[in-house]
Parts: sequence; structure tokens; C-alpha cells
Amino acid sequence: MQQLLDKQRAYFATGATLPLKARIAALKSLRSSIYANQSKIYEALKSDLGKSATESYMCEVGMTLAEINFMIKHVRGYSKNKRVKTPMAQHIARSYIKSSPYGCVLVMSPWNYPFMLSLEPLVDAIAAGNTVILKPSAYSPATSALLADIVKQSFPPELATTVLGGRAENSALLDMPFDKIFFTGSVAVGKEVMRRASERLTPVTLELGGKSPCIVDKTANIPLAAKRIVFGKFLNCGQTCVAPDYIYAHASIKDKLLSCIREEIKNQFGEHPLENAAYGKIISQKHFNRIVGLIDRDKIYCGGEVEEANLRIAPTVMDNVTRSDAVMGEEIFGPVLPVMTYENINDVIADVNNHPHPLALYIFANSRVAEKVTSRCQFGGGCVNDVIIHLATSAMGFGGVGESGMGSYHGKAGFDCFTHKKSIVDKATFFDMPVRYQPYTSFKSKLIKFFMK
Repeated sequence: MQQLLDKQRAYFATGATLPLKARIAALKSLRSSIYANQSKIYEALKSDLGKSATESYMCEVGMTLAEINFMIKHVRGYSKNKRVKTPMAQHIARSYIKSSPYGCVLVMSPWNYPFMLSLEPLVDAIAAGNTVILKPSAYSPATSALLADIVKQSFPPELATTVLGGRAENSALLDMPFDKIFFTGSVAVGKEVMRRASERLTPVTLELGGKSPCIVDKTANIPLAAKRIVFGKFLNCGQTCVAPDYIYAHASIKDKLLSCIREEIKNQFGEHPLENAAYGKIISQKHFNRIVGLIDRDKIYCGGEVEEANLRIAPTVMDNVTRSDAVMGEEIFGPVLPVMTYENINDVIADVNNHPHPLALYIFANSRVAEKVTSRCQFGGGCVNDVIIHLATSAMGFGGVGESGMGSYHGKAGFDCFTHKKSIVDKATFFDMPVRYQPYTSFKSKLIKFFMK
């Protein structure tokens, strides 16, 4: 693996990644490879996660293609030097900010959206002029193997390549001197990545997770809220980093909300969701066992059916949940939706802020309540009167805060994520102000004070 990095470092040193034509050509090559392999992508995602072709395109392939197209369209503008005002004391000069690639980048991606969460940061890194080593998850072997093929088809290895494997390979990569590390995954592993990166003072971007609350106020459109919550929560069987982790429902509308959610589960997944071929599965036996262990059978409102042989858990809603329940002790990352109640929105704000900052927050309410919650709660990003869709755009950055992550990407934020901003002053040579040079006089002091007002 060190040889791979050495080759990339030598390639980067030639300046070959800097021309915009080369960056755009590389992105177009990746786009062509994705189109050529679409059927294989759907097969791999079906094998790893049980995803339907429609869901695979909507949540993985389509979003990746959108990011590529966005970058192809905007990379020239993002790469231009940005002129800034020069202080009077530094005249005559031209001041500007130059976006420069970090160099050799490591992208470590997760298993839950293994295609999109591998290629979107890679796209941003290539657009910014870096080389990339991609390390996809061992938990999604079919997709990871296909990613390796697609990357090989799209780029020379000195520009971008893939390393497959598990913990041993992860550890070996983190021992190597990358110029930037981009990690998507759990909080626990994110802390280890940051610890290892700190040994070399390597900058990191961490896209993590957390218990993302979904607040449903008495001012909400309850049937619509239920419809959108069911879609976002049970998409990919709840294995989504920004899925609504739990509901905080106003006591006056909780019963109606629960009834609507139960009805929406039937509408979207059928009377028996485990018979629905388009409803996916849990990634592994380990995660299946963990999720099942979080379900309190005495608090099941609906669902609760499991199919261990195929690692499937039906959409499950739990009622009368409190913070002391096991399901509230960790990020669920599965198709289990606990519901808590509140009387005063200020109590919800205080409770959310008294726990680790979530990656996402959702509020179904009128504009006054929504503004109060989104202003006073600390979280990465979110939606008002919807869920998860805030990450499906290249026009806004996506990232966490506190334990849910650090840094952001997508679109312009993604380009900036993989670039260092050099501040440069280009000073004229035909004129040189003498006031800064010794010997200092009272007249020079007066001029300095005047110029630096």
C-alpha cells in the first residue's frame, strides 16, 4: 500500500492533477464508467443490502451522478483565484486567495450507502486536484469489489485507486502519511481515525452520526408528517446516518401520529413488509442481533416481526419510550422507531442540547416553532416539515457538529473540503513605500497610523 501512495505522491508532484481539463476529463471518465456498469451496481447493492433498483438509483447512483455533473459545471469557477481588497498600508498590490489541492487523500467509506458515500467524496477530491486512495467497507463486499473495478476503469492508479480489506488494511492506511483523510462511519471509529491522524497533524473530515431527533409539534400536518417520517426512517431499513432516530411528539397529537404512522407503514410497505421484495435487509448478523436487542417487546406499538435467516426486521414502532430505555442509549441504525412525548417545546430543546449533538434534526411544526427549535438546538443539518432530503443537494454542504462530525462536503463545500486556501499578496515592484523600514521617525509613525486606521 505504501507503494501506491508513493506513486500517487510522485504523480501529484508533476502537477498533472492541476489542469482543469484533466480534472474534468477524469470526472467524465468516472461518469461514463457508472453508466456502463449500472446493472452491476444494482446487483451489488441488492446483494449487500437488499436494495431495489429504484432505491439504488434514487439514493446512490443518481445522487453520485448529480454530484459529478455539478462539479463538472462549477469546478472552473471554484478554482479561480478570488480577489480580495488590499489594505491601504500594503498598496500597491493585488491580494487573492488561491485554492490548492492538499495532495494525496485517503477516503474511508461505510457500508450503508456504499456506492454514494464512496464516490461522492472521491468526486470532490478529484475535482479539487488531489489524488485519492479509496478504502470501502468490508461489510459490503459486492459493492466494494465493483467500486474497485469502476475506479480502475475510470482512472490511472496514480490518480485514484482502491484498497480492499478489513481492519488490518484500515490500520495500515492510517499509518501512512496522507495529506488529508476523509472518513464516514461510526463515532467510535471516527475518534480512532482522528487520534491516528493527530500523530502526523493530518487534517480530517469526519462524517459520523448520532441520535437524530424528529420533533412533531401540535401545529404539524400530522398525516403528512407520518408519511414523510415513515419514508425517511425505514429507507434502507433505517441504516441511514441521517434517519430520524426517534420521535418527540407533542402529547396532544401523539396517538393520532402513531395511528397515521402505522397506516403509512402499510401503505408504503404492505400489510406484511417482510414479504415485500423491495424492502431491504440488515447488513450483517452482528448488526441484526444488536438491533433486535434494542426492541422492548412490551413497548411495541406495531411491527416487531423478524426474519433472522434473511437478516430482516419489519418496520417497528415503540411507544411510551423514555431516555432510560436501551433503544435510546445508542444510535439505532435500523428499522426501529421509538416515540417519546413532550408538553413544552423548551423541554425538548433542553433535552436535545443536553445530549451529544446529532447529525440531523427534523421539526414538523409551524414556522414560529420551527425557527425557535432550529435556532436554539445544536445539530449538523436538517429539515422543516420533512426528513433526510437536506443531504440530497450539491447546493448545500453536508456535515455534522460535535460528536456527529467535523467539516462538510457536497458541491462547493466538497471542493473546499479538499483544498487549502492560500492567501497571497502580489506586490508591485515599481513602487515601494518607505514607511515600514527603519530608521523610524515621527513622520513615519504618523503615516503608519493613518494608513492602518
